[in-house]
Amino acid sequence: MLQKNRKKPIYEGKAKCLYEGPEPDTLIQHFKDSATAFNNEKKGTISGKGVINNRISEYLMTQLEDIGIPTHFIRGLNMREQLVRHVDIIPVEVVMRNLAAGSMCKRLGIAEGASLYSPIIEFYYKDDSLGDPMITEDHIINFGWMAPEELEIVKNQTYRINDFLSGLFAGARLKLVDFKLEFGRIIFEEEEVVQIVLADEISPDTCRLWDMDTNEKMDKDRFRQDLGGEAEAYQEVARRLGLLAKIKEEGDGESNVEEIK
Repeated sequence: MLQKNRKKPIYEGKAKCLYEGPEPDTLIQHFKDSATAFNNEKKGTISGKGVINNRISEYLMTQLEDIGIPTHFIRGLNMREQLVRHVDIIPVEVVMRNLAAGSMCKRLGIAEGASLYSPIIEFYYKDDSLGDPMITEDHIINFGWMAPEELEIVKNQTYRINDFLSGLFAGARLKLVDFKLEFGRIIFEEEEVVQIVLADEISPDTCRLWDMDTNEKMDKDRFRQDLGGEAEAYQEVARRLGLLAKIKEEGDGESNVEEIK
């Protein structure tokens, strides 16, 4: 349920809504329970997903800030919402792969779970009408989506994020198979400075997470592949990160408590 006295809506996406924030150059990011796959061809709902993703993303963004990765995150507001900085989103999705999975396997005929010699970064142009096509660094620079120095910042930060998150999830007995990141620009006009920051979210919607011992999938692939148990998998990720008990304790009416069992 949306709060009363809500400020004006700015954008509604597949999994989140953005509203005008209470402070200049801020937005309220609201996490929904809706789930989509295959460029919005498959649609559904994962009960309580918005609550879990909000708290997981808040936790991970805060952890990354602590190691010096600038993000758009400011603070949590309630079970489904967080206050974030308004950024100009770069229209490039950055995918980091540690093991072969998803579209990489389909494109290259590689077995799911195959080891990679080293992590691989892929880039995709953010355009739903085109199916988010895969692009190269030359595309990014030639079409002006990022300047060469910005691209280097994004790549370096992505490697740092991968190293940190891989260790964090390993501590929770989870393999970080791959994940998607989005970045944006904050423009400080008075100083004539542009800062690249991590934006969007980091959650089981945007990461492939496998159980360390069994390779059981603990992410949105359960929805994509009709495996069932999506809500339970998301909750298990939150539990292993030490967040589920806190989510139960902080129930504030934004979601049905029965969703978080």
